[in-house]
Amino acid sequence: MGCGSCGNNNGSHSPGCGNNGSCSTGSCNKLNVYNWLTDMVLPEDYEPFNIVEIRFKGSKKQFYKNVNGLELFTGDKVVVESDIGYDIGEVSLSGELVKLQLKKYGVEENNSEMRSIRGIANESQVEKYNEYKAKEKKDLEEARTIALQLKLKMKISDIEYQGDGKKVTFYYTSEGRVDFRELIRRYASAFKCRIQMLQVSYREEASRLGGIGSCGRELCCSTWLTDYKVVSMGAAKTQNLSINMLKLSGQCGRLKCCLNYELELYSEKLKQFPSEKVKLKTQSGLASLRKIDILKGTAWYCYEKSFDWIPVNIKRVYEILALNKKGETPMTLSDTALGAEISSKTLEFKEDLLTGTDLNRMDDKDKKRKQKRQGSNKRPNNRQGGKNRSKGSQGGRKDNNPQKGNNPRGNNRNRPSTGKKKNPNRRNNPPKQDN
Repeated sequence: MGCGSCGNNNGSHSPGCGNNGSCSTGSCNKLNVYNWLTDMVLPEDYEPFNIVEIRFKGSKKQFYKNVNGLELFTGDKVVVESDIGYDIGEVSLSGELVKLQLKKYGVEENNSEMRSIRGIANESQVEKYNEYKAKEKKDLEEARTIALQLKLKMKISDIEYQGDGKKVTFYYTSEGRVDFRELIRRYASAFKCRIQMLQVSYREEASRLGGIGSCGRELCCSTWLTDYKVVSMGAAKTQNLSINMLKLSGQCGRLKCCLNYELELYSEKLKQFPSEKVKLKTQSGLASLRKIDILKGTAWYCYEKSFDWIPVNIKRVYEILALNKKGETPMTLSDTALGAEISSKTLEFKEDLLTGTDLNRMDDKDKKRKQKRQGSNKRPNNRQGGKNRSKGSQGGRKDNNPQKGNNPRGNNRNRPSTGKKKNPNRRNNPPKQDN
């Protein structure tokens, strides 16, 4: 497990590495292991375990033999053997807990290929080591530029210099095989050291680089996860997750490892639910399974010719199935008030609003409205009180009342004046003359 803090211990969590966020490995949670046997008093005749776990850049860890019997503590810089020259690493774990780590990674104690520790690194060796580490970012950009110039289908994700600078390792990812003959020649002339190309998977790449996941915590593969199991799409379907690759994929571009964490629990819970082919028979009709809530133990059933989904507890489902085997049929699916209310709605068949309708169903109503409008325009304008008027000639209208003469505006003479004055500047239009 990773340490809880880089600061001092307050009694509630591990004391941390003590670097306070300035770890040389890039992060203080790169597969850290807290040695809880540090403060225990050991017997006088006790011989400490001679194998030590050494950590290098990123989450890379290896085991080395302490043949010289050095007194090592977590965080010490040590010089270890390598293929060419030497390398410098940091002690991550020592003591009896290393036996558990050997068992976890499947490494034997009497392994003949296990290298040994030369000694504790001095100041000059540490300074030389830091100089090469400072060059890694610049050389990584140059290495990527050379690979792009050669048009190789690969991605160089990380670079690591050896402690003495005699060897440099390039970590890359690729879908297929890559021809490195020209690439290694260019790298050897540019970096003046031995070149090693190491292909890693996409999950290992994310483990080395690290990062923050969608959950807001550091990636599991870079903090505590060491074995990468196969994650299939069936894991997401078993847990009733929406098939959205943007949400299901991690920073490595593959399915998230956390999809396998609760897969066994969901698989066991799914066995408790009946098959989708099994239907429940009630007096309201047959109900088929539509949806299940695995953790709550609830199944949603729907009657035929209905759109209402009724939640039913898994215990109630098996009770109805037992009654159906005996030839009995309950009233409804659920005995609760909510179930009774919903089941009453399902008894009524709801027709679709668009069934039996025609696209021209509104044309007849529009025709009737037009006919009414046309009929109202054709009717004469008759008034009550003997004021019926008839259409006159083109020049004006006649009034049938003989007392008022032929003046069509006879009724307007007896009206009181409105008090408006005539405009003296207004000009009357001259009468039109017929040609």
